[in-house]
Amino acid sequence: CYVPFTIPHAAMQAPEDRVAPWRKKFPEFENVTGRYGGSVIKNPVAAFAAMMTLMDEDVGRILDLLGELGIEKDTLVIFTSDNGPHKEGGHKPDFFDSNGPLKGYKRDLYEGGIRVATTAWWPGRIKAGSSSAHVAAGWDLLPTLCELAGMDKPKGIDGVSFAPTLLGQSGKQEKREYLYWEFHERGGKQAVRMGKWKGIRLNVRKNKDAPIELYDLSKDIGEEKNLADKHPDLVRKMAQAMADSHTPNPNFRFLPGE
Repeated sequence: CYVPFTIPHAAMQAPEDRVAPWRKKFPEFENVTGRYGGSVIKNPVAAFAAMMTLMDEDVGRILDLLGELGIEKDTLVIFTSDNGPHKEGGHKPDFFDSNGPLKGYKRDLYEGGIRVATTAWWPGRIKAGSSSAHVAAGWDLLPTLCELAGMDKPKGIDGVSFAPTLLGQSGKQEKREYLYWEFHERGGKQAVRMGKWKGIRLNVRKNKDAPIELYDLSKDIGEEKNLADKHPDLVRKMAQAMADSHTPNPNFRFLPGE
């Protein structure tokens, strides 16, 4: 079952009876407005808090229902997001410290745009309170669920199952060489993650060979110190991964010359 919560996406809206208590907590934003899709929202900070509270309650309702039906031990619940926090509709992620030390926001390929939390709940199968530093992506969910259901994953997909990690069997976890992202807005950008290393290239719609920034995420999670000059071989490897991973589309031209 897929439950696609829209909140806390812009527009920053929630029922007024849910927003009102938060207006009292954030009165300094009562004269601040946010606009998204034609809607003008007063005090989007209070609206965001109400949206988050509503979503939290709704997730709780789902978990409670699983218990009432007696199927919680037969049900895996995964909660995650498709991108980092946004700045649309008057939302103020910095006020809530939504990204902590991470650089960038939604639509960026810096960690602040693509690194999101994932929580998995499966009583009796996943150890409560456990955590993992395993790096996965949204396209890994399909093969993961296939493996847990005892099914073969579809052929020709990029995803790698992280079922062993979920079940506390990290020694059986399949490794991957790298992860690749591309995004067309704001000049176009590409990114590659290889272990602790992250390469990112900006403005590729004008120059497909634009310089690659290189960061050691194990020491620089905020992507502040570009180490590209010190590791030219790794930069070339990142560039090759970007070239190998991009698939030209005649209906959606991304790089110059396509």
